[in-house]
Amino acid sequence: MIVKLIKNLVGGAGSKSAPQQAGGDVKRANKSTSSGKRATEKNKITAERSRSESAESKSGRGRNPRASGRKRGERGSRGPKVAERQAAEAWDVSQFKVPKMAGKTRFHDFDIPVPLMHAIADLGFEYASPIQAQSLPYALNGDDLVGKAQTGTGKTAAFLIGIIDELLNNPIEGERFAGEARALIIAPTRELVIQIADDAKLLTKYTDLTVHTLVGGMDYGKQQQRLHSEFVDILVATPGRLIDFTGNRDVYLDHVEILVLDEADRMLDMGFIPQVRRIIRQTPQKSLRQTMLFSATFTEDVLNLASQWTIDPVRIEIEPESVATDSVDQHVYLVSTEEKYTLLYNLLKHEDVESLIVFANRRDQCRRLHEQLEAHGFKAGLLSGEVAQNKRVRTLDDFKSGAIKVLVATDVAGRGIHISGISHVVNFTLPEEPEDYVHRIGRTGRAGSKGTSISFACEDDALRLMPIGELLGAQLKCEQPPEELLAPTPDLLPPARRSRGPRPTGNRSQRSSGPRGRR
Repeated sequence: MIVKLIKNLVGGAGSKSAPQQAGGDVKRANKSTSSGKRATEKNKITAERSRSESAESKSGRGRNPRASGRKRGERGSRGPKVAERQAAEAWDVSQFKVPKMAGKTRFHDFDIPVPLMHAIADLGFEYASPIQAQSLPYALNGDDLVGKAQTGTGKTAAFLIGIIDELLNNPIEGERFAGEARALIIAPTRELVIQIADDAKLLTKYTDLTVHTLVGGMDYGKQQQRLHSEFVDILVATPGRLIDFTGNRDVYLDHVEILVLDEADRMLDMGFIPQVRRIIRQTPQKSLRQTMLFSATFTEDVLNLASQWTIDPVRIEIEPESVATDSVDQHVYLVSTEEKYTLLYNLLKHEDVESLIVFANRRDQCRRLHEQLEAHGFKAGLLSGEVAQNKRVRTLDDFKSGAIKVLVATDVAGRGIHISGISHVVNFTLPEEPEDYVHRIGRTGRAGSKGTSISFACEDDALRLMPIGELLGAQLKCEQPPEELLAPTPDLLPPARRSRGPRPTGNRSQRSSGPRGRR
């Protein structure tokens, strides 16, 4: 209470009123010493910076040092959200009725701004998932957070709601500059960045907040143009692309208020941590920002990173076995290497297979599978690191719309697939890392629905079964595949050869005797 009073005294005078709040049965966590101190220091530094900039301007000693090399943001360029704002003004939380239920936490029970609650209602979110229920009280309170949770648990919405709440309750006063991000989310893959940004746009639809994405494989000029024409409230980026933009002084991170590192374990595996360190050094010191780190596993390396980048973080763990087993029916079929494609072909012919993702460990395996499926007449898409980004985005869109029934993917590309309604996941080869098994089957059985995972285990895969079982807390039961899945497949047609036009008639002596191609 005392810290809250101090915060109000320091930041309340002259500030804009916070947006109307919804609900509030579950109070935010008591302000920790670190987050309270952060708020006080932040306010002091902001005030000192404002006084310094004002003095510079009055003394005529040149441009505002903060503005050096930066373009002023255009206040009228936030994007056309007039219709959404009008809809928000006419909406009230009483229109979003969710009954109280024992053992469950409603979003009504948090102190969430009405525009954000309106978006949550549109998305049909009624009760918080375990990671949301445990992390939101601290995320909304400004505390640093380290969360252990698999994809598909709702962690993306958890940190996005915390970010949007903070930005709405603390609007920027005074001048802003192009490329200055208020909240930064770093994710390891392009697909995951795009998915997080899509979720953020849905949650900010009734606000003036803008969401930007920076990923490789997309047009640099277009991303740059948007950065210069709109404010950057929420920035979602891959490490490499973000460094390109900061190096070219198109993005500035010295005013970041909230930093989120998603899938930190995957960034470690992919060798991104040196890049992430460079990025974090460009943000305010950790006492002046809120930092949230999420990982599927709490390895020693992950926890070491968390201790370097956070202050007294709240630690939340959602065990993977509840994610892996409760909503997914798991099967492991003992087969030979030669029988794997036969099983996949016949499985795709089943009526209950609405949409399917098949995972393989290597790019060449995925490429070969994709070619076989297309040769057999299946509408299939391919997601791997060797596929151009624009094509990967189109493939995901086609899979979401149902234009493609089966998607072939590697683990890295598959981390960004967050699509509801996937009925089956197939492990054509069992993953080398047990955690990837959980990530793979987590593509199905999402949002309360049931899903099926089928793993093909040959002699090469046998040694990978035990570590997966140890991670899940129960060994996977192996079984023989049903007879109908072993039915012979039709012969593959040879790929059509490209026509090069009619062949010349006559013998070689009748051809031009000049140099080839110079007729």
